Amino acid sequence: MTETANIASALSEMAKLRPDAVALRVPQRASRTGELPPYLDIGYAELDAASDHSAAALAAAGIARGMKTALMVRPGRELFVLMFALFKLGAVPVLIDPGIDRRALRQCLDEAAPEAFVGIPLAQIARIVLRWASRSVRVVVTVGGPFGWGGRRLQQLREVVPTLRLPAAPTRPDELAAILFTSGSTGVPKGVEYLHRHFLAQVELLREAFALSPGHVNMPTFPPFALFDPALGSTSVIPDMDPTRPAGADPRKLVAAIERYGVDMLFGSPALLDTLSRHCERHGVRLPGLRRVISAGAPVAPAILARLRPWLDPAAEIYTPYGATECLPLAVIESAELLHDTRTATERGAGTCVGRPLAANTVRIIAISDEAIADWSGVRELPVGEVGEITVAGPTTTEAYHARPAATALAKIRDGARIVHRMGDLGYFDAQGRLWFCGRKSQRVRTAAGDLYTEQAEPIFNAIAGVRRSALVGVGAAGAQQPVIVLELEAGATDAAERIEAEALNCAAGFAHTRGIARVLFHPRFPVDIRHNAKIGRETLARWAGTKLGMPAR
Repeated sequence: MTETANIASALSEMAKLRPDAVALRVPQRASRTGELPPYLDIGYAELDAASDHSAAALAAAGIARGMKTALMVRPGRELFVLMFALFKLGAVPVLIDPGIDRRALRQCLDEAAPEAFVGIPLAQIARIVLRWASRSVRVVVTVGGPFGWGGRRLQQLREVVPTLRLPAAPTRPDELAAILFTSGSTGVPKGVEYLHRHFLAQVELLREAFALSPGHVNMPTFPPFALFDPALGSTSVIPDMDPTRPAGADPRKLVAAIERYGVDMLFGSPALLDTLSRHCERHGVRLPGLRRVISAGAPVAPAILARLRPWLDPAAEIYTPYGATECLPLAVIESAELLHDTRTATERGAGTCVGRPLAANTVRIIAISDEAIADWSGVRELPVGEVGEITVAGPTTTEAYHARPAATALAKIRDGARIVHRMGDLGYFDAQGRLWFCGRKSQRVRTAAGDLYTEQAEPIFNAIAGVRRSALVGVGAAGAQQPVIVLELEAGATDAAERIEAEALNCAAGFAHTRGIARVLFHPRFPVDIRHNAKIGRETLARWAGTKLGMPAR
């Protein structure tokens, strides 16, 4: 018998086991004040039936198994219903962050070449005006509004198809399940090909890493992560916020939703935790029911963890898993170890500890190279303590970028029957088997005296009073770059710029690997990625610094 695997089957199973349990709580409308808007409750059986009905409607429009389908709807009931509907059909959802640059968005859609486009009227208008995927799209379904915009209205389709049970398509483990685009923090986003087995493996690794069991109430502030909750038996409470601007989330509404709905687990980017922790500290807000916090997307500054920790229950856990769209989760560490064991080393230039790899993952450090490596026989593995490229092979390791053969060749290595992913990150293992992150490979600063790594420099300067965050950038030609530290100050600290600059230069002189940093610049507000608002746009800052100093950036 041919093995089958479909992530939508997990929803149907949970609907049988817990039909009346709440699967989703979503805002019925956005609130323009700090007050929480009314929420809509959706049970597991209701979500399963709604996705069955929508799958039949999408099938009536012409969407079928294997068909790549761009999905552009706002976070809420329709996003979850339609995602599971597409999975049940065996269609391939294509997800792209809507807030990215318009030219990059068009390139992503042209590369993905979706045959179907399901979206709200605003997305359909943009598709027509900006000619998104104009050569490939042949099925159009509009979600909401009175017009079809060159296709069919979803509501109209729902009215004409019967309401019936629709078992998930018998997709194979190695069948393409979705194309999920990276955040594009270091270039144009790339479409990561997820197979059905990758989704199922992620559910198991998440369950293992965070000891998850049915009944949790989760607030996933990055909506795609809520898609795992039905398979885990959790309730998702969708916050009233703009998911493309987590740093700007209203902490009053986050706290109100956490308290009203008994949220015991929160997933948020470091930028969102920064906002929430500052609010708790400023107003003395305690969150005793929040027992588990998970933060990913970029390294979490120890200061943020230390600021949030006192406002949670003493037994609460804050996890900072390490991974990427291409492989998640890879390793995990809890805040107690970060704050009490590794923080001092981080603030002295050791890098950021991201914990121990999960047992299912094989993580190895290899010599740094900017060239493609076709086979593992061409790799030089590095010993404990030596900085190199982080690589991973495991059940969630994806194998290709969609329609990007050159990018795939640079990021993947064949090792016998399995594919190894090059994370694009630099790091090392310590003697205790813990993995330390030292920065992005593409963002290392290449000086005449050797390479400098961002995460082994920036935490030194982040510890200076009045500094909100820092960025190490290089200006000039690679191999002869001048290292520059760029500082973004806390609100109200601009008057102390002279003192902070002197302290920064003194800090740089205090460590062998940062003594070459002789220039300090101040920037009013760092550019960050659209998804997590936490990954610093160092390439943009390097060009800015080069202009300020009259030198070409790398």
